[in-house]
Amino acid sequence: MATSATSDQLLVVIDPVARRTDGESVRIAKDVLSAGATTKVCMPEGPEEFARVLARRGSRRPVVVGDDRALLRAVSLLHRQRALAGCALSFVPVGGALSVARSLGVPTGAVAAARTVLDGVERRLDLLVDDSDGVVLGALRIPAPAPQPPELEVAAVAGAGHPWLRTCQTLVRTLVPARPVREPAPPAPGPSRLRVEVDGVTLVDLGQPVEAVSVTPGAAGLAEVEVRPVSVGAEALPLRASGRTVTVTGADFRYGADAGVAGPVRRRTWTVWEGALVLTLPGR
Repeated sequence: MATSATSDQLLVVIDPVARRTDGESVRIAKDVLSAGATTKVCMPEGPEEFARVLARRGSRRPVVVGDDRALLRAVSLLHRQRALAGCALSFVPVGGALSVARSLGVPTGAVAAARTVLDGVERRLDLLVDDSDGVVLGALRIPAPAPQPPELEVAAVAGAGHPWLRTCQTLVRTLVPARPVREPAPPAPGPSRLRVEVDGVTLVDLGQPVEAVSVTPGAAGLAEVEVRPVSVGAEALPLRASGRTVTVTGADFRYGADAGVAGPVRRRTWTVWEGALVLTLPGR
């Protein structure tokens, strides 16, 4: 269900990371929003001030300018205040981590996103909420994605027997600042033994190793669950199910959700909150 964005009183909350990483896009967004509505611009310096500003929004429609983490912070705060369903939220993506914004349908250009705030429609979207009151906007992945390997360092060639090579190496060390020693990247996660239950029905049990589990908000208040078992010989087909609650049990597993990694936990249940997020998106 979609309705036109009504309030022309905007509270523009600019995340400090956005100001540091792309001040020009922030300036453009402010100019577009100020030209089309009455705006109050706030620039909180940290999470506590961010929370205070959002709590004191009054009748103004909040507009968050920042990356995926800023959007998730705002949604989580409003959820904990139990004010999310009654508060239409707008978002102007600025920064490097914008995959969640794209998946939700928010334009990632500063001008297009700001115009959507002014001319878009309010759409209700489903959320995943876990049993510790954590919120997931996009896809949930188990195990968590492996961290990117650090940049490979070029090994120094031994200079024994080559005085000219040792001289060149010494000169390079003098001209190039020393780089910090980096710890090797942890190995990619292997198969996990997890019990995955959807609405109380076991989709896969601990006896079957799995390569990956994904959970995403679907349609009509249901979550879409996909489990990829470890293949032995012939390729194993993924197991799929839909439901309102998803419970995963296993030995100290981590999971990736939106812009971060959570855990380790031994058990976690996610429940679909239908239409819990009201977000301004482009009209169709």
